[in-house]
Amino acid sequence: MKKLSLKLLTIILAYATINLTSCSSDDPAPIVPSETEVIENLNAGTMKGTLEENYTLNASTVYNLTGQFIVADGATLNIPAGTKILADNGGTDVYIAVLKGAQININGNAGSPVVMSSVDGKPGDWGGLTLCGKATTSAGVDAQAEVGGFIYGGNEDTDSSGIIRYLQIVGTGAQINTESQYNGVSFYAVGSGTLVDHVAVINGSDDGVEFFGGTVSASNLYLENNDDDSIDWTEGWNGSVTNAYISNTVANFSTVFEGDKDNGNPTFTNITAVSTVGGTALQFKKQSGGTISGLSLSGYDIDLDMKDGGDTANVIFSDGYSPVAMVEDDPDTADVDESIYTFALNTTVVPTVDAADFDWVDTNLSFESSVLQGAVIGNVTLDASVNYTLNSSYIVQSGGKLTIPAGTKITARDGGTGVYIAVLKGGEIDIQGEAGNPVVIASASGNGGDWGGLTICGNATTTAGVDAVAEVGGFVYGGTTDNDNSGSVRYLVLKGTGAQINSESQYNGLSLYAVGSMTTIENISVINGEDDGVEFFGGTVSATNLYIKDALDDAIDWTEGWSGSVTNAYISNTNDDFSTVFEGDKANGNPTFTNITAISSGGGTALQFKKQSGGTITGLHLTGYDVDLDMKDGGSTANVIIEGAGADVTVLSGETSKYTLNSGKDATALDISGWTWRNAGL
Repeated sequence: MKKLSLKLLTIILAYATINLTSCSSDDPAPIVPSETEVIENLNAGTMKGTLEENYTLNASTVYNLTGQFIVADGATLNIPAGTKILADNGGTDVYIAVLKGAQININGNAGSPVVMSSVDGKPGDWGGLTLCGKATTSAGVDAQAEVGGFIYGGNEDTDSSGIIRYLQIVGTGAQINTESQYNGVSFYAVGSGTLVDHVAVINGSDDGVEFFGGTVSASNLYLENNDDDSIDWTEGWNGSVTNAYISNTVANFSTVFEGDKDNGNPTFTNITAVSTVGGTALQFKKQSGGTISGLSLSGYDIDLDMKDGGDTANVIFSDGYSPVAMVEDDPDTADVDESIYTFALNTTVVPTVDAADFDWVDTNLSFESSVLQGAVIGNVTLDASVNYTLNSSYIVQSGGKLTIPAGTKITARDGGTGVYIAVLKGGEIDIQGEAGNPVVIASASGNGGDWGGLTICGNATTTAGVDAVAEVGGFVYGGTTDNDNSGSVRYLVLKGTGAQINSESQYNGLSLYAVGSMTTIENISVINGEDDGVEFFGGTVSATNLYIKDALDDAIDWTEGWSGSVTNAYISNTNDDFSTVFEGDKANGNPTFTNITAISSGGGTALQFKKQSGGTITGLHLTGYDVDLDMKDGGSTANVIIEGAGADVTVLSGETSKYTLNSGKDATALDISGWTWRNAGL
């Protein structure tokens, strides 16, 4: 039986009442107005045309959206829970639009959401859902939309365009021209009286949701693989988004956020965005901005892009994010791009929204347990039989412990500074590699700078003080506990590390920030590091059996009064442009070095000490270096004790701080023939 509109049913009942009370059997039959074509189509399960009266869809009918379906001023379209709307693959000719003065009431629920989708659900199959309201927009009153030429905008900020609750919309974003596309859901000057809660937009060729001015707010958004921006806004929109989960698993999308034009300072609370393909997270054009709290980003190459040079102060991060300018793509320029930033905050990846909260969404997407990203809270043990991918930052929180058993292989995404493992103060890492079965963490190509490396932060002393802030990641480190224990790292191979943050800072293969003496560091191989092999920032930790090959900066670097030791290190330099074998800087904690072999096939500098730094060295073997010792800032060679005495040196011709060692550099080279683990690969 066809469903009749409320208006038509009222007319029929009125005529029936007249017949029963005042007409004889001889009276002619009443005249019933014919249905409009759009109502006839709806009753037959087809959505096409302009609806000019109130109508309620039937949840038991699957509706075919075959063209433009427009809800006109004064009309209301009600869509009950469980309704399915199947859109033709008709591109820009197929969409649903709710005009100024009209309303749509989508009343899905968790058990029976409303679904609007093309047959295949492919991006760009159809136009999507557009709402036009009467709220304010910087485009003015009765502005004309870029899609459909719809009129929107007024001065009624509390205007209501209806209700959208539990809606899943798939395959949208048809392209109008090179500049304009439909979105999953477009809000044109929609007012705050409109309720938007639990909306999923999947596989959109353009944006997931976009706000053109207006005051409407939205909560509980699930946005998956939208090719342009997941959340986009412009024209002074000043509403809010609360609880959004955004996933990007398809390369070449645009951004998570894109704000443009006037800054209405919209607010965003609890936003979790996860990418397995890099990309840009937050982008603000012109003078746009907003206030953001509860932000969790994982897997993005660029955290923040102030595209037109806008002030980062326009973007207020209540969680204390600190944007750090990133280096341009061309490493030869060493220039800083003043619009591209990464975030310095050690908790950027703690999820604030769980994908499991959106179990009402029909999606095949799942982040497999083999992808490492986010936060380690509590005890996490990896499985050596699983081939893991390090997709983003993977941060062991205070109180957390990460255990990596022997033989585990982790492939780091070539994501630069956005990909690393870090252990925070109070956290622990237990890498249980073995000589015949080391743990390997490497990028696929193993090229220097592909990813960040491993960073461990502890509570030992450092001249930087208590709770100092690291140059990488903004991690907090340093305390007063010199016997602090950050765990154990045994038989670990790192390849392709050293991503560059800016012209002054880079990640290292292994960075040890104020790590204490109870921490075990043994049998570590660092190969093809764009920066240092191992660097100590204060602390008291010692290391044994280091193999460092082709670190483009320093093989072993230390600063901030580190007072530990290195026993048995083999350093190989086959590139011409490395910096040094050793670089000591700042206060002299007099670390000790035993059995150090360094061999260069391209000359270069062996030992460099800056400021008043120094150390005690025995069993030193140097081969192939142009400069044995460089007291770069004119420090005393007496600070460098070799074989029990101050360095015995001769200044190089034409130099004042560079020397040849007369003795103490010809110890027997370290035999590493048994270190077969050092070159293990993925």
